[in-house]
Amino acid sequence: MSSHSTPANEKTTLPPHKILYVETDRVSCDGGGGVLGHPKVYYDLNENGEAHCFYCCAHFIKKP
Repeated sequence: MSSHSTPANEKTTLPPHKILYVETDRVSCDGGGGVLGHPKVYYDLNENGEAHCFYCCAHFIKKP
């Protein structure tokens, strides 16, 4: 059986996060829609007023 884990010396980078400022406590994300998007998902902002999309890494922040 072979291991598919990333070697410790190999550097990995995360995609840049898209930051979106919102005025509601519940948001939806579809990754921009179209063929480059992802299924539409809904998130409730946490107690800090933030949420992250598990598909595209969009970061939602509630406006003060």
